[in-house]
Amino acid sequence: MKQHNITEKDGEILVKKARSIVTEYLRTLKKPETEKSFEEKFSFNAGVFVTLNNPMGLRGCIGLPLPNKKLFKALEDAAISAATDDPRFSPVKFDELESITFEVTVLTPPEIISVEKPEQYLSEIKVGRDGLIVRNGFNAGLLLPQVPIEYGWSEKEFLEHTCEKAGLSRDYWKNPETQIERFRGIVFKEEKPSGSVIKEELQD
Repeated sequence: MKQHNITEKDGEILVKKARSIVTEYLRTLKKPETEKSFEEKFSFNAGVFVTLNNPMGLRGCIGLPLPNKKLFKALEDAAISAATDDPRFSPVKFDELESITFEVTVLTPPEIISVEKPEQYLSEIKVGRDGLIVRNGFNAGLLLPQVPIEYGWSEKEFLEHTCEKAGLSRDYWKNPETQIERFRGIVFKEEKPSGSVIKEELQD
């Protein structure tokens, strides 16, 4: 899987931009103008997720898994949606931002994992390296590569929880009609609200 050559400085720019987009949107209810230099720097197509966390845990996470938009535009859409449209949470209020940390994950294009029997998925995926997408019929669910690390899941548990995210029973990864895709992510996050941005080291 080819990853974009995104540097730690690029990651810092993306995380700070996500915060500024959300800050401006919550203040004015309008999407801010994007600087030409930012558009030009991130004018390649990529999937991206924006994750918001507060001291209690997850506060919002929305993204675009497929590289169907330029990264600068995908980041804007994901950042605003993570703050206002995650159905699991009420919309973020402006005065909450000082207690929220921002995280940006840039994705590689998903690839379908081909196996002869479902048990082979367990050796084809790797916790700490892969994110997963599970599809079956109209159901689809995605979990980012950092999620199983945070919860200490095994590969099997990762598959089970991604099935649940898709609205399926845990063992649906064994169903021959189920399609499983993997991708990698480059993760950048604030150490504290509006603080330094670090790259989260995932496995290669």
